[in-house]
Amino acid sequence: MHGEYKVPGGKLVAADLELNEAGDTIAAAVISGDFFLEPAEAIGAVNGALVGVPVATKARDLAALVAEAFGDATLVGFTADAVATAVRRALGHATGWEHHTFEVIHDEPREPHLQMALDEVIARAVGDGERGPTLRIWEWERNAVVIGSFQSLRNEVDAEGARKHDITVTRRVSGGGAMFIQPGNTITYSLYLPASLVDGLSFERSYAFLDDWVIGALRELGIDATYVPLNDIASPAGKIAGAAQKRYASGAVLHHVTMAYDIDADAMLEVLRIGREKLSDKGTKSANKRVDPLRSQTGMAREQIVEAFLAYFAGRYATTQGTVRPHELERASGLVDTKFASEAWIGLVP
Repeated sequence: MHGEYKVPGGKLVAADLELNEAGDTIAAAVISGDFFLEPAEAIGAVNGALVGVPVATKARDLAALVAEAFGDATLVGFTADAVATAVRRALGHATGWEHHTFEVIHDEPREPHLQMALDEVIARAVGDGERGPTLRIWEWERNAVVIGSFQSLRNEVDAEGARKHDITVTRRVSGGGAMFIQPGNTITYSLYLPASLVDGLSFERSYAFLDDWVIGALRELGIDATYVPLNDIASPAGKIAGAAQKRYASGAVLHHVTMAYDIDADAMLEVLRIGREKLSDKGTKSANKRVDPLRSQTGMAREQIVEAFLAYFAGRYATTQGTVRPHELERASGLVDTKFASEAWIGLVP
């Protein structure tokens, strides 16, 4: 049984396993890869520690066992979590990108509350097995501010500024910070995935793992893009994008990213209450220096960048063209009325 895991920005870890006759425990294990490890003998300790481990061992327990076996060894380019993920993939509990065909949707413009509802509906459809893994590129019908599920409405949004700039305020199901949206100036996408794709990965590591493809796409466009923990994509010129994520009990993962193509920084500062405390750990005194639009770094039209993203994704993974299905749109429209457009939801944290 063979499994592999490529650490984002790091090295490849492979696990080759043999099971006992009953098929319920690991009888032999060999961990290999292009990583660095000192002392080298520590890999033998890990291989030995995996023998006798039940195949049903949970990812976190497997990672803890591997970490204990490594002891004080120095790991470069990989982690104990990466080894655990490779082992889980060998056992068939975890999957890689190559195990899936992704439905790709370049959606039509939709109003903000409906966008939030569609994220919920499509993610649940993946968790319920009604559709496979999906990438959806959004288009926005109007100006919006999208606040995180745990953010205070009054602390994040200046009501007068929102009225002045004709902003629709909505709340998403994931955590993270507020996003200032202007149609044509923003690139937003969502990944709807089975939990097996991030099996064994912490939230922080899964962000890097799921954003790795778009960082590759940005680099092909000439941008020196990097992942910045916990959930940002940036270049030397500034922040490019922010990601957020929600995991559902049904086994689905929703991972969505908003990028600034262009931005009206003055309007953003009038609408969002971006305080000194939030900026104090970012090394800047000005909010409009934190977000550097893609237009200034590429000189490309927004449509060209979106097409480049789609082409890169299709070149890296197996894809098929898709659409939002009529029954999904019907469900989402119902959720707009009962949840996402309601004062109770938007003001969930006053």
